Amino acid sequence: MITRNLSYLIFFFFGLAGCVTAPSIAPEKPPVPGMPGIYHRVEKGQTLWSISRAYQVEIEELTSINRIQDAASIEVGQSIFVPHRQKKIPLPASYVDEDFIWPLRGKIIAPFGATCANMINKGINIKPYGSSEVIASRKGRVVFRADNFGVFGKTIIIDHGGGLATVYAGNSSIFVNAGDQVEKGAAIGKIESSGQRESGYLHFEIRKSHLAQNPSFYLSN
Repeated sequence: MITRNLSYLIFFFFGLAGCVTAPSIAPEKPPVPGMPGIYHRVEKGQTLWSISRAYQVEIEELTSINRIQDAASIEVGQSIFVPHRQKKIPLPASYVDEDFIWPLRGKIIAPFGATCANMINKGINIKPYGSSEVIASRKGRVVFRADNFGVFGKTIIIDHGGGLATVYAGNSSIFVNAGDQVEKGAAIGKIESSGQRESGYLHFEIRKSHLAQNPSFYLSN
């Protein structure tokens, strides 16, 4: 357990940054002339991640081909070009059930990729509308807990399997310990917007094989 926690500490320390993206652009025709594929119309509750899993296309390929930089503007009814596929695939409820959910409701004060103090944000910073519980974005196992992780304060990392992990930094209180199994939506911490931590926000990351992902691609609007 110590060795594994140390590995998470290393990738977290070197990959995490503290504190704009351009709007998404939905192509009106195949991005590459002659490229085979279809358009998938986004339905309520669907995310780029659930679409990529259904069609077995890497999310990075979808975002690149569709020139999507900010998933916050992806809406129900929008068409997403899926390359090298010939038939639309209905997304079963299980895909939506396995999606990530927002760890905290509030205002995004620093989006993914924003620069602050000459650093690139590797996640999103969410300021709650008052004190609020932080919940697990997806089912998994707590693999790291720190009560004083430098400037990031009280920090939690949850391993969701398949190379995916989530990071929750800046908590005022932590309710879980390393080794705990948590369900999606379970309370794992708390943010005090008016507490001693001057910034009063949650720094949230989604990582795939230890590489930071844009959380908006995985979270439903």
